[in-house]
Amino acid sequence: MTVVENHEETVAVTPLLQDAADVESADQECSERVVINISGLRFETQLKTLSRFPTTVLGDPRKRMRFFDPLRNEYFFDRNRPSFDAILYYYQSGGRLRRPVSVPVDIFLEEIKFYELEEETIELFKEDEGLAREEDRPMPSNEFQHQLWLLFEYPESSGPARMIAIVSVMVILISIVIFCLETLPEFREVPAVHDNQVNASAQGKAPSPFTDPFFMVETLCIVWFSFEFTMRFLSCPSKAAFFKNMMNLIDVIAIAPYFITLGLDLAEHQGSSQQAASLAILRVIRLVRVFRIFKLSRHSKGLQILGQTLHASLRELGLLIFFLLIGVILFSSSVYFAEVDDPESGFTSIPDAFWWAVVTMTTVGYGDMYPSTIGGKFVGSLCAIAGVLTIALPVPVIVSNFNYFYHRENEQEENLQYVHVTCGNQPHPSFGESDSIKSNQSFSKTESYQESDDLEALTHLHVTPVETYTVKLTDV
Repeated sequence: MTVVENHEETVAVTPLLQDAADVESADQECSERVVINISGLRFETQLKTLSRFPTTVLGDPRKRMRFFDPLRNEYFFDRNRPSFDAILYYYQSGGRLRRPVSVPVDIFLEEIKFYELEEETIELFKEDEGLAREEDRPMPSNEFQHQLWLLFEYPESSGPARMIAIVSVMVILISIVIFCLETLPEFREVPAVHDNQVNASAQGKAPSPFTDPFFMVETLCIVWFSFEFTMRFLSCPSKAAFFKNMMNLIDVIAIAPYFITLGLDLAEHQGSSQQAASLAILRVIRLVRVFRIFKLSRHSKGLQILGQTLHASLRELGLLIFFLLIGVILFSSSVYFAEVDDPESGFTSIPDAFWWAVVTMTTVGYGDMYPSTIGGKFVGSLCAIAGVLTIALPVPVIVSNFNYFYHRENEQEENLQYVHVTCGNQPHPSFGESDSIKSNQSFSKTESYQESDDLEALTHLHVTPVETYTVKLTDV
C-alpha cells in the first residue's frame, strides 16, 4: 500500500484515479446485462449491444424505460415473440435484418416499426421482400389544374369527384355488357340484302354499322372515355409520368380499338380494303376491348391490391411457371412411352401429351385424354401428385404478399377516418390533445403514428421518475 505524504502530489494523482474509475464504471455499465421479456419469453443481452442503435426503442434509454418493470427488474413488451429473434439479431449483427420464415410479412413489418428501426433498414427490407415503395404523389402547381386533377384522379377528395367516379364505373360496366351482348346469336345474324346493280350475281351486303344500336351505345361510352382521358392528360403534373402509369395505358387500350374499327369499317364500305383481311383484324381489335374491365381497377381497391400482389410476386410466379414447364415435359414424355404400344391411345406424340400434362398437374382433368395402360395410369398418378406439390410451394409467399397489401390498405383507410374525427370539433380536449389537433393537418400515416407516440410518451411522464428512483434504491 503506497502512502502519498505530499498534499500537492495527492491533488495531482486524484484526477487520474478518478478518470480510471469513470472508465471502469462506464465499461461495467456497457457490459451490464439486461433482461427483455417478450410476452413471457425472456431474452438476455448486454446494454452495449442495444446502444449500437441509439435512436431505436431498445437503444434509447428514455424510450426503453417506459417498458421497465421494477418488480422483476426487466423490460416487458407485449409483442410478437417469433419476430423478436430477428430484431435482437439486428442489434447483435450490427444492422442485418432477416425475417423469420414463420412470421408473415405484414406482422414483421409492424414489429420493426414498433421498435422504431432505422428508415433505411425498413426500405431495404421492403426491397428484399419485393414490396413496392409508397411513393409521393405530385400535384400540379396551377390551381385550376390542381382542382381538375383532384376531380378526375382522386374520387375521395370531394363529392363531385365521387360522382364522376360513379359515372365512370357505370359507363365501364355498360361497355362491358354491350361487348358481351353483341356476341349473342340473335344479334350476330346479319340479314343479306341483294344488290344486283353492282354485280350480275346476287351478293349479300351487310347493313351499315353506324345504324346499329350497339354501335351507338359504344360511341357514347367512347365519348365519355375520351373526355375523361383528355381532362386527366391536360391536368396531370407530368406528361412523361402520365404515360408511364399502367392505368393510363389501359385507358389508351380501351379507347384505341374503337377508332381503329371505325376506320376499317369506313374503308370497307368504300371498297378500299379486302374483306377477309379486315375481318381478321377486326376480330383481334374487338378482342382487345375486353381489357376495358381493367379500368375498374382505378376505382376498385380490390383490383389494385391484386395488381400489387402480382407485381410483388413476379419471382414466385416465374418459379411456378418454371416448375410446371419441367413437370409438363417430364410427364408428357413418360406417358407417351408408357402408352406407345397401345393402338387406341390418344397420345400420338410428346407435344400432343403436353395438354394432358398441363390439365393433370393443375388438377383440372378434362378427360379428353387419359391413359389406358397400367404404366400410363401410374405416370398419371405421379403427375397429379407432383402438380399439387408444385403449385402449393410458391402459393404461401403470394398469399403473404396479398395479406401485406390488404392490411396496409385497411390501415390507410382507418388512419384517414381517425384523422378526420380528430380534426373535428372536440368539446373537451384532454391533456396534450390541443397540440396534436393543431399539428394534425396531413393524411400521412407516418405523422399519425408520431402523434400517437407523443401522446403515449406524455401519459408516461408521471411514471418515469418513480421507476428511476426505484432502480436507484435497488442499486444502493
